[in-house]
Amino acid sequence: MDDFKYTVQEKISRDPSNTLDVIIVGAGLGGLGAAISVLLAGHNVTVLESASEIGEVGAGIQILPNAARVLFSWGLKDALEKFATKPKKCNFIGWRGNKLSEMDYHAYTQASSSPFWDFHRANLHKCLVDRTLELGGKIMTKARVEALKVAQDQLSATVTLQDGQKLTADLVVGADGINSKLREIFLGHPDPPVLTGDLAYRIILDADEMRKDPELRNFVDEPQVNYWLGPDAHAVNYVLKGGKLFNMVLLVPDDIPEGSNTAEGDVEEMRAYFKDWDPRIGKLLSMCDSVLKWRLCIRPGLEPTWSDPSGAFTLLGDAVHATLPYLASGAGMALEDGSILGLCLARIADKSSASKAQALRVYEACRRERTEKVVKQGTYNQWIYHLHDGDEQQKRDQRLKEFEQWELDWMSQPVFTVPESSETGPDPLPWRCNGVGRWLLTYDTNKDVAARWVS
Repeated sequence: MDDFKYTVQEKISRDPSNTLDVIIVGAGLGGLGAAISVLLAGHNVTVLESASEIGEVGAGIQILPNAARVLFSWGLKDALEKFATKPKKCNFIGWRGNKLSEMDYHAYTQASSSPFWDFHRANLHKCLVDRTLELGGKIMTKARVEALKVAQDQLSATVTLQDGQKLTADLVVGADGINSKLREIFLGHPDPPVLTGDLAYRIILDADEMRKDPELRNFVDEPQVNYWLGPDAHAVNYVLKGGKLFNMVLLVPDDIPEGSNTAEGDVEEMRAYFKDWDPRIGKLLSMCDSVLKWRLCIRPGLEPTWSDPSGAFTLLGDAVHATLPYLASGAGMALEDGSILGLCLARIADKSSASKAQALRVYEACRRERTEKVVKQGTYNQWIYHLHDGDEQQKRDQRLKEFEQWELDWMSQPVFTVPESSETGPDPLPWRCNGVGRWLLTYDTNKDVAARWVS
């Protein structure tokens, strides 16, 4: 039986005099996570979504122990477990198929008292929608925000929708993604995301078809996350929906025409790119009939602040710190953002500008350094994963083996935990203890808020 350690938050009952009306712009994972956390803090929440229907595009998503801890605290463990695939380990593989190193997810789950779970994004998203509505939140579709204005008395902010409707709240949260309109309104000028030079091919395969091939069967029947590292590219795959589907992402140099972020991919072109790689990749790609490609961009940070000094507006998630998916932590950071925001708003004594501004200062203090480190680590991983064969690649592969032995020695101890630290180590398999595991996987949102809050 899983022995996860977490505390489910109870919804706070508030007097109307200190209950905020909060508008969250964007019904993605970050916006809905923030909605749940703010609702649990006892406030009223309306989520505005520009799309005509609530849903989530995309395919697979990895949820690491730090993000799982947040989701469980919102009372979602049982709902999520129905959809979770539980990988046993993570393999790093050379582009020609040679095993480089591995990470024992089961051991880290025990050490951190929180799991590594994989989901189809649509299932995770639906659980967040259901919890938002269960807690009394409202979700409006076809609600595209075109303008934002903070009131002269600084006690509220008003958003104007595309249809001309105006909505006012004590606090507006911009969780509208990497192409955030609210970020640009807040800054007062255009601010496009930063190109990374990479794109992602995303495909979903039928796991039953894979089981027919002895070389591929183990990928499905022994759930694991696999990373192939190669010149200018890498590939990732893992099982979804308990073994029914197989998610694969291939990261290559960006060739999407300017002015677009997605495009229909050419399957033959994709296969040709990986034709000399591990033959198992070729087999997997032969099972694919069509593919989409997505341009990968980042948001390296926002200075000097994410929030209006009035306390009536802030940003959250990809709108402020979008990262490359090479640390599997973009959604995790947005979920942590939402958790911290709710925990800070749970502590306010009244609806004054000063109280809200203090809550947002603590929120940002908790989030800024951590999220900026994740963005930088994602960019570092782009370099370390994509090394060409040569001296640097050989040093990377040697370090992978050395740190794997360190891990085995560490895990042989009678009792082992992931030691908390703010340091980033040199292990190229980043989630291990001597990579970023110490500060990434052990994070506790409750502890961070409690440590930084000044009455």
